[in-house]
Amino acid sequence: MDIRRFAIIFGLAISTYFLILAWNDDYGQAAVANAPIAQNSAIEVGDSPAAGDILAAGQSSDNNSDIPNVVPAALEPEVQAAASTQLIQVKTDVLNVTINPLGGEIVEVSLPAYPADISDKSIPFVLMENNARRVYVAQSGLLDAKGKQWEKTQVYSASQVSYQLDETADTLTVELSTQLDNVEVKKVFTFQRNNYLIDVKYQVANGSDSQWRGVFFAQLKRDRSEDPQQGSSMGMQAYLGPAITTNLSKYEKVSFDDIDDKRLAETVDGGWVAMLQHYFVSAWVANPETSHSVYAKPNKQGEYIVGFHDGKTPLQVAAGEIGTVGAQLYVGPKSQYVLADVAENLDLTVDYGWLWWIAQPLFAVMNFIESGYINFLGMMEIDLGGGVGNWGVAIILLTVLIKLAFFKLSATSYRSMANMRKVAPKLAAIREQHGDNKEKLGQEMMALYKKEKINPLGGCLPILVQMPVFIALYWVLAESVELRQAPFFLWINDLSAIDPYFVLPLLMGASMFVQMQLNPTPPDPVQARVMKLMPVIFTVFFLFFPSGLVLYWVVNNLLSITQQYVITKQIENADS
Repeated sequence: MDIRRFAIIFGLAISTYFLILAWNDDYGQAAVANAPIAQNSAIEVGDSPAAGDILAAGQSSDNNSDIPNVVPAALEPEVQAAASTQLIQVKTDVLNVTINPLGGEIVEVSLPAYPADISDKSIPFVLMENNARRVYVAQSGLLDAKGKQWEKTQVYSASQVSYQLDETADTLTVELSTQLDNVEVKKVFTFQRNNYLIDVKYQVANGSDSQWRGVFFAQLKRDRSEDPQQGSSMGMQAYLGPAITTNLSKYEKVSFDDIDDKRLAETVDGGWVAMLQHYFVSAWVANPETSHSVYAKPNKQGEYIVGFHDGKTPLQVAAGEIGTVGAQLYVGPKSQYVLADVAENLDLTVDYGWLWWIAQPLFAVMNFIESGYINFLGMMEIDLGGGVGNWGVAIILLTVLIKLAFFKLSATSYRSMANMRKVAPKLAAIREQHGDNKEKLGQEMMALYKKEKINPLGGCLPILVQMPVFIALYWVLAESVELRQAPFFLWINDLSAIDPYFVLPLLMGASMFVQMQLNPTPPDPVQARVMKLMPVIFTVFFLFFPSGLVLYWVVNNLLSITQQYVITKQIENADS
């Protein structure tokens, strides 16, 4: 190649690089904005389960109205204004929660420990909200015998509109109350320090002269707005939508499309219902000692509801007595070890795909390297402390361990490729001599392989065996919230985001190019040209992959190059 052609190619490469940097600044890291915005606090028609939802599992409802009209015409405008302006704010060390006194719904949850954007860590990530950007709320209530939320139109009162966990306290209790027809209902929220689990209880004091009967329900409502955590990275996307646990399935996804096709109605002992997105989850956890009717349905506003009710075991409060019912609400990160303690099978919402049985041990090892904490499928829990304290370093060390585990298998593959490289001139001569006779060409090539004791598939099979591990590790790196905004070194301040300067993808492409020089040249000229383009193609793909994943590939390639180079030289020296 002459100097002018090289200069032109080099100039084009540099120009392309800076164009990609400019594109990345404008669009590449643009995840959905998720800073807090004003709440839509207008009174809405209730989303409580319709009367038709309070049926035995497997029964269908003919009631097409999934939202009963429970707002009476007599509701005064002054009450509406009070409900819309006096939202109750609750702050703990890990949660900022907004409660609408109309029905006591949780209409916003933000997470101070998880910034919305790494550039400004003072702005918390908003998980739940009810505004023009997104509808995502947690609802609960009591249903009367007709399946209507009797207290929906009642404005709960509270002693104050702002609550904050005291620095010396471990718990914070927020008590709301309302009364209708001599029945007083208290809705009590209990928050704990360093805990994303909220205890929600209803205390019903029956001051009437007859028995009071009601059905408790808890549900999550969300529209189909995109996941704010997906960003612009390529590759497999995390699941967005509802999920449940049932008596027959530990973890079952119920997608928005599934709900459009068919309503869900199922009886579950205990269990939970959840709304999943990348890195975060909300889940209502039912009383494990009772049966519940789980349901999922769309409403008329194009939103989706998943929840459960106690229609088969209603709360019955005798005259002059007090009854209690409730559930727990988790709103926070998909940290599998935390979720495992919240409810059985809830940790499965950290979805590593069908290779979870490989991914789980990989995460356990990586987590141990980073933190010194061992938790293997809940069977072994040991906190040794003294981890490296850096997820990037943990990825590097995990890559080294994987390479050691496959050391002999990789060596077999590299020996096969080195032998193929050695006989490449002979294969080229056979192809030139018998290129027009496919049958003769195949016979001569097989004869050469037999003579040289070479298995032409020896270089491929070990790689195929390792592929499930690579795919499982991809899901570990992509799905684990621990890597969200986790810094590495220098310019890499978020292992879950793309490399802002594309240094790692370029290093990956360069390492792939070097590795291919150690591989035998394909005898087919067309195939050889395609193989030369592979580093470029993979580099383009990896430009938009999370930097943690690219870091793994760079380290893996460097280790592979070292091992392959040593083996190739050993075979070449043995023949000289």
